Amino acid sequence: MAALLVDIVFTVTAFLVGSFRMMNGDEKIFMRMITGKSTDKNDSTFYLSVGDPVKMGLSSTYPAFLADYGVFQTTDPVKATYILTDYHFPDSLVGLSNAYPQLQIYSFIGIQQKLIRRVDGVIETAKNAFLDIILPLVGILALFMGFLAIAERAGGVRLLSRIIWPFFSRIFPDIPKGHPATGHMMMNFSANLLNLDNAATPFGLKAMESLQELNPNKSEASNAQLMFLALHASGLTLIPVTIIAYRSGLGAADPTDIFIPCMIATFVATMAALFIVSWRQRINLFQPVIVGWVGAITGLIALLVSYVIKLDAASSQLFSSKLSNGLILFIFVAIVIGGAYKKIDVFDAFVDGAKGGFETAIRIIPYIVGMLIAISLLRTSGSFDYLINGIKYLFAALGTDTRFVDGLPTALIKPLSGSGARGMMLDTMKRYGTDQFAGRLSAVLQGSSDTTFYVVAVYFGSIGVRNTRYAIGSMLLADLVGVLTAIFLSYLFFA
Repeated sequence: MAALLVDIVFTVTAFLVGSFRMMNGDEKIFMRMITGKSTDKNDSTFYLSVGDPVKMGLSSTYPAFLADYGVFQTTDPVKATYILTDYHFPDSLVGLSNAYPQLQIYSFIGIQQKLIRRVDGVIETAKNAFLDIILPLVGILALFMGFLAIAERAGGVRLLSRIIWPFFSRIFPDIPKGHPATGHMMMNFSANLLNLDNAATPFGLKAMESLQELNPNKSEASNAQLMFLALHASGLTLIPVTIIAYRSGLGAADPTDIFIPCMIATFVATMAALFIVSWRQRINLFQPVIVGWVGAITGLIALLVSYVIKLDAASSQLFSSKLSNGLILFIFVAIVIGGAYKKIDVFDAFVDGAKGGFETAIRIIPYIVGMLIAISLLRTSGSFDYLINGIKYLFAALGTDTRFVDGLPTALIKPLSGSGARGMMLDTMKRYGTDQFAGRLSAVLQGSSDTTFYVVAVYFGSIGVRNTRYAIGSMLLADLVGVLTAIFLSYLFFA
């Protein structure tokens, strides 16, 4: 029900904003919302440059960023539509303006309000949802569900459940001792920690199926499902290897300098999720077992941080790759060896599990497509641009620093779409520079939260739960804590 309400709100908002833009002269807005593609070329416009965008804190590659939006630099005043300036050469600006009064004058920052973001419309989004998300997900689910089925028959999941039971029994009091759901959840959390998204999703979906077996009301989310999903969506990750790789590719002086802020922010978000849901479920967190486990995890994270910060970008990426891929390969080999030791039919177990993965992928198609279409309408309509400008105006009126607002698009998109947030992060880095405050902040924001609406739609959709209770509210509140922490840490480390 909550996911349906979100879809309705997003769609209505997008229609209203699109209508407003059409009445203000954007005649192609509805066409872009329905049939537009991210590869479409906007109608090209040209500008004369008076000054240097770098003097306004923008990236040295800023002209290339503008070109991505169809705004190109020229030396021909007749051809130009705009004059873009840093206001450091007023005499030149006045001379050009008097000679060519038809030219509109904007600062290098001000022109950004005129840019039209190229985003897929609903038809292209629906097609790409199947080609880029569903089809790869089918294979990934089949692979990991197959190995998980072997582990279940061999008793590996029960063994993992017994190890983690003392802690999980406190925060998941409704799960009986020895239930496979405990092992499934632990495997999901472990995959998230290592930034193994491909592995985390299948394990998470299997965990939701296991928890659904214990759910007395199949159409309503149980307390255990709410706790699991909140912790999962907090996105605790040890090493943000993909973010480091993007920063390295875009020429950051020190691509790993966002590691500590990312690590702290995502840990705080996870703790916030734990406290929020525990408060709703009246779970006492100040029990010796819980305090001991949380303390031990905090200590391990601190040790990892102390080691990784000593490495350069290439070394940290290599370390993360070895750790993540080596561990997942070890798990595969251990599962097969364990299955052979228990004398089970390994291949038959794998095939049965893979079939279940395929069936799960088919069930979640409508939920994925529905959520992505609503998000596409919201982005294409320009709603986010209005929101960002409104936030910047508000904080400017309050007399506070507004630099953080330039990095906020990543945080606003992240609960809706992981790929969309990644695109916003890259867009911000290209616009302002990877080593500027906004570029660094967008990277920390990318690493401090997860795709809340997507997770709710997919995970609850896979088991047919329609009443998600307080899932979205609690998860968004945890995301907000992560975002605020990320902003605070970015000012602390980079301002």
